[in-house]
Amino acid sequence: MTRHAPLAATEPSARSALFRRPFPRQLLLGVALVAIWWPVAWLHLKPPSDYYFFPLWLGYILTLDGVVAWRTGSSLWRRGRGRFVLLFAMSVPFWWVFEWMNRYLQDWHYVTTQPYSWLQYHALASLAFSTVVPAVLEGAELLASFRAGHRLPQLPRWHVGGRGRVLFEVLGWTMVLLVVTVPRYAFPFAWLSVFCIVEPLNAALRRRSIAAFVRDGNWAPIWNVMLAALGTGFFWEMWNSQAIPKWYYTVPFVGFAHVFEMPVLGYTGYLPFGLEIFAVYAMGSWLLRWRDQQYARVGADDESPAAATAAAHVRCGNVVR
Repeated sequence: MTRHAPLAATEPSARSALFRRPFPRQLLLGVALVAIWWPVAWLHLKPPSDYYFFPLWLGYILTLDGVVAWRTGSSLWRRGRGRFVLLFAMSVPFWWVFEWMNRYLQDWHYVTTQPYSWLQYHALASLAFSTVVPAVLEGAELLASFRAGHRLPQLPRWHVGGRGRVLFEVLGWTMVLLVVTVPRYAFPFAWLSVFCIVEPLNAALRRRSIAAFVRDGNWAPIWNVMLAALGTGFFWEMWNSQAIPKWYYTVPFVGFAHVFEMPVLGYTGYLPFGLEIFAVYAMGSWLLRWRDQQYARVGADDESPAAATAAAHVRCGNVVR
């Protein structure tokens, strides 16, 4: 016989289910890495502090992955370790695009403690850059587990047709041209251009992407990836502030009211940067021929069938006992 209980009655059982789950090992490893490498970086304990970035950020990524796994029973690591590693590989060429644009922008500069050969510099830099995509996607999954995006305004649906995709593509390449030719005035376009170039291709390939979310009126994943990028950016800037090697900024017109090394207005660039990350992830997953387009679960509805069924009952205010 089936009985229905009000939502309030389900909350204690949901909490007890959380604490019945095994404590994820990656969470312990992640916390340990952060606990070790954060002081190493800020106390400048050489020579390890010269190489702090990757292990510290690996710790951040594993910590978030462990929290998501503990809350939901699933995570990027648990759903596919090979794909988890490939997120790091996907991230490297993505960030080198911004390094290329910065040759013209000169908006950020690196401070190192020793000279590096060309090979050493590019190897260490690529290792550091590899953490960008997984860090933001983990943050988006964590926000989705709290249904953060669903609590924010859900805007109208918007379908971008073939002409719209062409317009976005032309706009993206125009932004790149402006970054190269008039970098002093076009620097904000760096954080929109990649999205405008890649996203129309995702839409044409019918990938699960920002365009698909907008078409369906599903704005929660969009909020999640943007806020995840902003949150990740806060930790990037915080840990960078007292570390060596580090970076600093010389951004035209907005170089005031710094929060750590970043001008406060510069943090707004992290919001569209989150869209670029998800667009590149969607394209990368197509290039790698991943059939499962929901590997990165950036929306609260990206769940296993059993979890989705339970969530549907909860959203209706009832649960099947």
